[in-house]
Formats: sequence, C-alpha cells, structure tokens
Amino acid sequence: MQVSEQEAVADTARELGAFLERRREQIAQRWADAPLFRAVFTVSRDETVEACKAVVDALSDVASAGRLEDIAAPGFETVREQLGRMSGVRTRTGSDPAQIANEVAVLRPPVAELLRAEYADPSVPEVAEILLALTALMGTLRLVVMQTGLSAGEELIARQREQLLEVATPVINLWEGVVAVPLIGTLDSARSQVVMESLLEGIVSQRARYAILDITGVPTVDSLVAQHLMKTVAAARLMGAECIVSGIRPAIAQTIVQLGIDLGSVLTRASLADALAYALGQQGIEVSPRASAL
Repeated sequence: MQVSEQEAVADTARELGAFLERRREQIAQRWADAPLFRAVFTVSRDETVEACKAVVDALSDVASAGRLEDIAAPGFETVREQLGRMSGVRTRTGSDPAQIANEVAVLRPPVAELLRAEYADPSVPEVAEILLALTALMGTLRLVVMQTGLSAGEELIARQREQLLEVATPVINLWEGVVAVPLIGTLDSARSQVVMESLLEGIVSQRARYAILDITGVPTVDSLVAQHLMKTVAAARLMGAECIVSGIRPAIAQTIVQLGIDLGSVLTRASLADALAYALGQQGIEVSPRASAL
C-alpha cells in the first residue's frame, strides 16, 4: 500500500511537470507582471518573460523528477543564480524577507488558474492532487529564493565590510620615500590583514624606504594587536622599508609592559611628527623649529 501511495505521488508530480512544460508560455506571460520579476528585469518585457520561462523550466524539471520538496534538486541549479539576483535586488531596495516570500507566493494563483482551466470539472480529485503538488513545489521555490537571497545579502555585507576596511585604512604619502598608515579604532585579524596589504602596496607604489604605523587612534593594545603589528613590521622589512610605530600612549605602553610583550625589535616614536622627523633625518633632511617672529 505504501508503495502505491508513493507511485501515486510520483505520477502526480510528473503530471504537474508535464503541465508546466505545456503551459510554459502562458505562465511566463502572467509571471512577467509579478513584482518579483518586474523589479529586476526592467529593460524590456521580453527579457522578463524569458527569465520567467527559465524558472518555469526549472520547476518542470523538479516536478518531473518527483523532487517537489527538495531544495537541492538539480533543476534549481540552473536558475539559482538568477533567483538569488532577484531576491538580492529586492533586499537592496528595502524589501524584507517576509515581503519577498509573499512575492513568491503570488506566483502560484496564475498557475493554479491555468491548471483548473485544463479540466472540464475542476473539482475532480485529480485536480486537487495536482494543486496540492503545485503548492508543495511553490513552497520549495520560496525556500530556494529565500536561501539564495540570504546568501546574496551575506556576500553584499562582506563586500561592504571589506570596502569599509579599505577606506578606514588609507596609505598616506607624507614625503618622498615616506608613507604612513594612521590607524583608528579596533584592530582585529581581518583589519590587520587589510593594513598589511595596503601598507605593502603603498611601499611598492611609492617606492617608500620608510613606513609609519601610527596607532594614536587605537584604543587598546593586547597581545593579538601587538602580534599583528610585529607581522606588519616584518613584512615591510622584507619589502625593503624600515617600519616605525608611532603614537604609543602612556596607558598603552603600560599595558604592553604588563603583558610582557617584547617590542624591542620595533622602532617606535611618541608621535607621528616624531616618526616623520626620524624618517626625514635618515634621508639627510634636517627638520628644525620655525623661527618665531620678532
């Protein structure tokens, strides 16, 4: 009996797949006006219709394979990127997950209407079974859209975070052969990596012989931050530049001593001005106080 029920469900799924294939054009034409598609494909209606056809084809393949509730069904792979693009755009335009889910749910009624129109008596059990299968399939589509949308959102956040890190870590050309990176805020592993990459790129592009890491704006220094600074200094040396750490405030100096962190191999100066004066002096440029006006 159990086998018969499974076979019946599979037969219903295949009927649904065949129906979607037959009515591909009509479904695509109706979906083309749905908010989920219309907000993304704005160049022409033909482009929107083609995108809808691709989704209908995917649903037909999934149904024909009897995998109505499987978000990992191969049929979805062909349009997963497109679905992610659609939900990603809707997210960036201010739509929340509940609204996106509702926009996917709106796709079902036009398909159900076309399905009922194929039968002289829409109330027969066969139609009810196919409609039930359609509901399961559209529910899976909604999950796929939500999943790809979340992935697109996470990727967007990661890109924005990386861009913010780059903006917050500028490499400044102070003088010929002297570059500086003023650090402000917490220095974690991700940002430390950006600092190192930015500094090394600045050393190469500016042909710098001296690089200054100014930590005046870093609120606290622990063993992890100190380790990152040591690695950055070592990397700068490998690139042929002498690295100077400036802006070590009294409180931070006490913390470094209490933690037993050895910065003996790191050249330090109290301020960015002192570090710049040292770098210029090493190049034979004398820095002297400006004479006061009489």
